[in-house]
Amino acid sequence: MEDHAPLTVNILSSLDQIATQEWDACACPEAAEGRPLDPFTTYRFLSALEKSGSVGPGTGWEPRYLVVEKAGLPIAVSPLYAKGHSQGEYIFDHNWAHALEQAGGRYYPKLQIAVPFTPATGRRFLTRPGYEAEGMSALIQGAVQFGADNELSSLHITFCTEDEALAGEQMGLLRRASQQFHWVNDGYADFDAFLASLSSRKRKNIRKERLKAQSFGGEIEVLSGDQIQPHHWDAFWMFYQDTGARKWGSPYLTRAFFDIAQEWLRDDIVLVICTREGRPVAGALNFVGRDTLFGRYWGCVEDHPCLHFEACYYQAIDYAIQHRMRRVEAGAQGEHKLARGYLPVVTHSLHWLANPGFSDAVARYLEAERAAIDEDIEILTAYGPFRREIREEQE
Repeated sequence: MEDHAPLTVNILSSLDQIATQEWDACACPEAAEGRPLDPFTTYRFLSALEKSGSVGPGTGWEPRYLVVEKAGLPIAVSPLYAKGHSQGEYIFDHNWAHALEQAGGRYYPKLQIAVPFTPATGRRFLTRPGYEAEGMSALIQGAVQFGADNELSSLHITFCTEDEALAGEQMGLLRRASQQFHWVNDGYADFDAFLASLSSRKRKNIRKERLKAQSFGGEIEVLSGDQIQPHHWDAFWMFYQDTGARKWGSPYLTRAFFDIAQEWLRDDIVLVICTREGRPVAGALNFVGRDTLFGRYWGCVEDHPCLHFEACYYQAIDYAIQHRMRRVEAGAQGEHKLARGYLPVVTHSLHWLANPGFSDAVARYLEAERAAIDEDIEILTAYGPFRREIREEQE
């Protein structure tokens, strides 16, 4: 390989235009030795979104995948989308859009490097080993140039890693901090060992919640891989529609996504199904990374006290402990997670805004926002459910 060979940046409108192995050699090279760090940037996951019609024409998520080649070899890729709205992102910029449009500008369409509908931290600048620096630089330059050439307002890279955020800031992008709640496995032998790390009041409260949830009159199954059958997706689709209608107005994922998930993704999935009198009444969908369980969706067709906490949070903790996973990411927002052992952490994003004056104003806002996030996390951590001596160790 020529070290000084020129780089070319290509924009693809479909993953069909690149081979699976070429994409995954950049997206998840670690998968050659086992499970990827997370499944969300793998060819199979992103292709499932595309093939199912969850992204593409009419969705406001138009694929524009970035591929950087060196002497004909793909060395870096990013899941880039042209966005006609700000839905399904979980890093909220609606006030930015309003401010620019009030000033006579046009915010949409914009560009987004992200995993659609997935507020999970992971690499966004996906490079073959050995090409990290030049690959990331080429991806950023390519995305910004594409935005400028098409007179788009902005580029947003959401839920990137902290290392990517700091490196992107050095390259001139604006760095933003947000907040989520994650559970961290401190080497617990079982769920009771986790409870022993909590204050007495919080420990008793969780036991009461679990007892109440498990007394809903049915049974709870935790399924993965070949244990998941097509009829489970029929049930989960009902749950997902209920949640989507209440939260977003309409679901982001199509029914076809879950059929494709059964074929391509079931080894990446842990599905919690709650059944009463032979009828599925609630469920939670998780994705499995190398050392992290990612909680994604919950829904129900019957309301039962505390069943949401059990299916989403406590079953996830149980699974992580049993499989020696390092953490559980429980999705966006939710200070109610704090009392259940999920502590606040910083999440990261990067932004490029074409209008210099607008960019300067947003930069000042982000500086103040980062300080507020840091202060909020410090306060919330101090109010966490862990015993005092353990809180002091965490600090």
